[in-house]
Amino acid sequence: MTSGRLLRGAIGAAGFLAVAELVFRFGLGDNVDFPPPSVVLYQAALVLADPEFLAGVGQTLTNWALGLLAAVAVGVTAGVLLGALSPVERAIRPLLEFLRPIPSVAIIPLAILLIPDDGMMKISVIVYASIWPILINTLYGMREVDPLAKESLRSFGFGPLAVLVRVSLPSAAPFVATGVRIAAGIALILAVSAELLAGGTAGIGVFVIQAGSGNRTDLILAATFWAGAIGLIANAVLLAGERRLFRWHKIRTGMVES
Repeated sequence: MTSGRLLRGAIGAAGFLAVAELVFRFGLGDNVDFPPPSVVLYQAALVLADPEFLAGVGQTLTNWALGLLAAVAVGVTAGVLLGALSPVERAIRPLLEFLRPIPSVAIIPLAILLIPDDGMMKISVIVYASIWPILINTLYGMREVDPLAKESLRSFGFGPLAVLVRVSLPSAAPFVATGVRIAAGIALILAVSAELLAGGTAGIGVFVIQAGSGNRTDLILAATFWAGAIGLIANAVLLAGERRLFRWHKIRTGMVES
């Protein structure tokens, strides 16, 4: 079934590109200066031989990975603590609900003013944006722990820490994995957005700025294509790992694929 979905997706993407090619070449007229998909894909292949672009991709991925790892460490820890301490969670829930809807891109100008180091500023913005799905999913996972399993362990004399390690954390792990997968896409968006707004010496966003200054729409779209491809690959890798590690959870919830 997975291969069938991939095939249908590939056919759909190819059909969309073919239609877009015809529209951009013959349907928009001479007054619209926009490259067709064939030109964009050609430039996307060429930039793979550009050391400046590859260095920019490496810088973006470095910021993305560091920000995501920090968000996982903070988000999971905070989610486990708040999930285990219900009174504390209820006390700070209003603050969380106030901060969570704030658009992450909107805090980039503030971060530029408050954090002088360019790399730290970008990583901090990534952490702020991507921590929320991890924290919320961890909290949700902690709430879904089977109370009977916890009580059974307590009846055998195990303390709160042992119950947390042996029951709560394994039960919440699939929810945490889903939060991390969602956060990975958000982190990539913020990694590029921070480069677009703050500039810098390297990065996919910096490459886009430089291409825009030269009115190179084809290079802008080529860089955008690779940003999307990186996000797609990251999501596929994390999803495959999630399915392999937590197949028992899919079976238990009736979500396993045939």
